[in-house]
Amino acid sequence: MKKQFLLLAMAGMVSLSSWAQDVVLENAKFHAGDDASWAGVNVDESSWRDIKNSATWTSQGVKIENGFGWYRYHVNILKSMLEKSDLKETVDFVLGGVDDADETYLNGQLIGKTGRFPSDEKGYASQWSTKRNYRVKANSSLIKWDADNVLAVRVYNAGDPGGMFEGPIRVRVPNTIDNLSINISEGTDGKGVVQSFSTLKSTMQASKSGVFSVKVVDPETGETLGEKSMKVSVNEKKGKTIAVPYDNHRMVRIVSTFTESKSGLSCTTQYIPKYILTPAAPAEPRFNTAPIYGVRPGSPVHFRFGVSGEKPMKFSAADLPAGLTLNPDNGALSGSIEKAGSYTFTVKARNAKGEQSQRFTIRCGSKIALTPPMGWNSWNCWGLSVTQDKVISSAKALIDKGLADYGYCYMNIDDGWEAKERNADGTIAVNEKFPSMKDLGDWLHSEGLKFGIYSSPGDLTCGGYLGSIDHELQDAESYNSWGIDYLKYDWCGYGRKHRTEPDNQTVASYVRPYLLMERCLRQQPRDIFYSLCQYGMADVWKWGEAVDANSWRTTGDITDTWASLYHIGFELQPELYPYAKPGHWNDPDMLIVGKVGWSNNLRDSRLTPDEQYTHISLWTLLASNMLIGCDIAQMDEFTVALLCNNEVNAVNQDILGKQAKRDVEDGSIQVWSRPLSDGSYAVGIFNVGGTDARVDFKKYFPQLGIKSLKSVRDLWRQQDLSTSDVSYFIPTHGVKYLKVTF
Repeated sequence: MKKQFLLLAMAGMVSLSSWAQDVVLENAKFHAGDDASWAGVNVDESSWRDIKNSATWTSQGVKIENGFGWYRYHVNILKSMLEKSDLKETVDFVLGGVDDADETYLNGQLIGKTGRFPSDEKGYASQWSTKRNYRVKANSSLIKWDADNVLAVRVYNAGDPGGMFEGPIRVRVPNTIDNLSINISEGTDGKGVVQSFSTLKSTMQASKSGVFSVKVVDPETGETLGEKSMKVSVNEKKGKTIAVPYDNHRMVRIVSTFTESKSGLSCTTQYIPKYILTPAAPAEPRFNTAPIYGVRPGSPVHFRFGVSGEKPMKFSAADLPAGLTLNPDNGALSGSIEKAGSYTFTVKARNAKGEQSQRFTIRCGSKIALTPPMGWNSWNCWGLSVTQDKVISSAKALIDKGLADYGYCYMNIDDGWEAKERNADGTIAVNEKFPSMKDLGDWLHSEGLKFGIYSSPGDLTCGGYLGSIDHELQDAESYNSWGIDYLKYDWCGYGRKHRTEPDNQTVASYVRPYLLMERCLRQQPRDIFYSLCQYGMADVWKWGEAVDANSWRTTGDITDTWASLYHIGFELQPELYPYAKPGHWNDPDMLIVGKVGWSNNLRDSRLTPDEQYTHISLWTLLASNMLIGCDIAQMDEFTVALLCNNEVNAVNQDILGKQAKRDVEDGSIQVWSRPLSDGSYAVGIFNVGGTDARVDFKKYFPQLGIKSLKSVRDLWRQQDLSTSDVSYFIPTHGVKYLKVTF
């Protein structure tokens, strides 16, 4: 009988099943700290905690900054794996990802190291994105066949998140076929036709001959939509690529298989190509932003009407409130309103294809951020290498690619802008990368965009730059003078001070630094969105509103992995819905779509397209901050369509301001619903399991309070659906996103 082995290659690729001969390790014993004896076989683990290796230790409640933690596993290495291998040469220990550096020991002896520790000769070096695969010769005395072996992993973390992720660990004895790999990518041919490119490679000198086939498959029906197959021979110097066209507006799978002629062994890779569900916007003007805006009396107004459609476009409003002006060329509203009250007026947008209008209300009072913020943050693409020029180019790309037409307006500088020392008078100084914060703010405001900044209540920020401790009022005054509209205030360096405080176990000790900066911000004659970044400590959602925060992080840092997305979105958010409301929002961290990776290591998000649809759907249901973290200039058509679906974004920006509840948890199916201001509900049916599913929506009507449906609309496809046939195919880690009335 032919055996089949499946290869997992790059982001977007998934294995069809697990390796037939793997030993799988999902959970470890864990201890914070560092002790060389923990590499050994005989260690008392009774006080060690249980931990998963599929998600960072940070996401599991372990806080280790600039320090070590150890993982220990007990594994029975089966001799049957050796007997079934046609190579019988090595035992592979595939660890996945480790943030940031590791040493790995088998039965007390070092078998591999990736990255460098601070004590190493050349100093610390992170290799968090490098996949670990450590090999031990099969005849090594280190290996105890059919007996208990101890695998110990020493991990160093420099800044959150930290620890092992992308587990489970797999222990296996490779076959010859394992030296072959199939990588699949997507692109276009010379005529612009979208294609997949499957490349078969070998690491062996000897040639392997067989049949290489590629199929385009509809995962819902199993239908083969396209196929190519050929006889090939490959070795380490010669590979083979097959290109197959597919429809990138349809959910498909690319399945590529090589079957060796001599042994009958085969390797298969399945790839999920990006597919675009969002319909193209009409050429005539269409308003895409919420019809409401909050401002305090006397504070400057900076608002850009988000209107898609053919450019150029002209804007007008005959009944603007006194003190406001509207830029006719870009729809930027500016000025100020001195008297509290509710002001409603009509804005018109006109281009060569037509004219549309929107009734718009400004509520001038005590609340701002009546809907969650939408925009961009520099960290996940530029890290500490952010510059003024990069912010300007990102803002231009935000406009040029049309994201500003959908309400994305905040341009937030994260860490890395501060000088090494303050000015002589104690005011904060910028480094050489930012020639003029005031000029940058003025330019952003002229485009109707908003300007964000970053600091910490401690002495130093996460990146080691100056924090605001003992200079809170001075910094708030500087932010005002620069035209800052958003402050991300990151706990980081304050942790050192907090540990020395006698009341550091109380909620008050967590509130204190954030309340201090809030009072300083409120003394400024401008609105500054106040974003608390302290990872959900002391249940911040219960007191964030009391310090007048507009949003608060509910979790540690997110990474572009399913494990991180699942943990943060589906495990940590379900009970937080009572704390979100207009002006005050839960924040499960930034969007991990597009090209991310910090400075010079930009790459496509490792989330599959299905996972990215889940990510955006869940974040809009959660009424979350919608802050892009990628390089906007490199956004592809898929990412733009993902972020610029006006009906999906309207859920996030709904003026009722209610966060979704999880109404159903049925095995791998979860159903979340959010009430909307027009009386309808946004409903996300999520498949968080490892296999595709077909879901009968009617099954969950009782939990949702539905007796009969009046209307059903697919939000991503923007299509009305049947109210009677409500059986839906949902791919693994995917979603069916609906707007329903009943």
